[in-house]
Amino acid sequence: MNFDYIKCHGSGNEFVMVDAVKHNLDAIDLVAFARFICDRENSVGADGVLLLVERNGMYGMRMFNPDGSEAEMCGNGIRCVARLAEGYTGVGKFDMFSGGNSYAITHAEDIYPAMPTYGVDLKVRLTSDDFGFAKGAERFVSQRIERLDDNLLWTAINVGNPHIVAEVSEIDYDHLTRLGERVLELREEFPKGINVSLVKVLGKNRIFVATYERGAGITASCGTAMTSSATAMALNGRCDYEAVVEVENRGGAVRCVCHEEGGLHTQLIGNASYISYGEVVAEENTFNYVALGVFESEIALYNDFLRSRRG
Repeated sequence: MNFDYIKCHGSGNEFVMVDAVKHNLDAIDLVAFARFICDRENSVGADGVLLLVERNGMYGMRMFNPDGSEAEMCGNGIRCVARLAEGYTGVGKFDMFSGGNSYAITHAEDIYPAMPTYGVDLKVRLTSDDFGFAKGAERFVSQRIERLDDNLLWTAINVGNPHIVAEVSEIDYDHLTRLGERVLELREEFPKGINVSLVKVLGKNRIFVATYERGAGITASCGTAMTSSATAMALNGRCDYEAVVEVENRGGAVRCVCHEEGGLHTQLIGNASYISYGEVVAEENTFNYVALGVFESEIALYNDFLRSRRG
C-alpha cells in the first residue's frame, strides 16, 4: 500500500506525520516503519513518527520513537497533529487524546507573525509509578537521586510522560548523555526509563532546556520536557506562576504558562510547522519513500523566527 506523509516540526523537534484517519494502517508494522522512516542516513530522518487517529468521534495522536517504542505523549508532536486534526474539526478549540489522557488544544495567537501556533494544556502530576526513586512521596522537588548523580537536585514531573529536571549553571551535553544512559541501568529507580532535562536560567521567566529523551537520546527539542522544566522552575521559585515563561532550546523556543488554580497544570504554546511531504510505499512490511516537495515558505518563516530570537 501507499500513503502520504508530511515531515513537520515543533520547536525544531522533527517528525514524520501520517494521517491514519485517511489511511488505514492496520496492516502496517508501525515499529518497523518508525525505525525505517526516522533513519537520518538512509530515509527521511526524524525524531519520531506521529499518527493522527480517531476514536469514537474524537481525534488523537499516536507517537513512535526512532527505536520503535511508543510514547505516551509528545508536546511538540501533538501541536503538529492538532494542526492536521483542525482540518477535520473545523474549530480552533477541541480536545485530543494521547496515551490514554485527554488534552485541551487551542489554535493560539501566533508566537511569530503568520507562523501556525497551537497550545496544549498539560495536567501535572508530582507522583508516578515511573518514579521508583520517590516511592511513597507526595512530591519529589529539589532532591538528590544519589545513584544517578551525587550533586544535582532533581524535580520529578509527569505531564503524560515522566521527567526529571535539574538546574545547572551551564549545559554539559556529554554529562547529559551519561545521565540518560545511566538511567537505563537503574531499573529500580527508573522502571520504565525517564526523560532527563538540564535547565539553565537565563533571566526573569526565561530558561534554556536540554533533554535526553528515552528512546531517542538528545534531540533539538522536547515539548513535554520544556513544559516539565518550566513547571519545575515554578515549583522551585525560579519562575513565576501565571506568567509567560520563555523556554528556549537548540531547536527554537516555546512559551509556557504554569497554573496552580484548579490543580497544577501548564500550557505549552509553540509552532507547528511543515517541512516537506512525500509518499511511503509499503510492501510486506518493507518500506520505501518518495520525496515529493518542500514547504519552502514555512521553512523560511521559521528561520526568520530563529533569527529574531537569537539576534
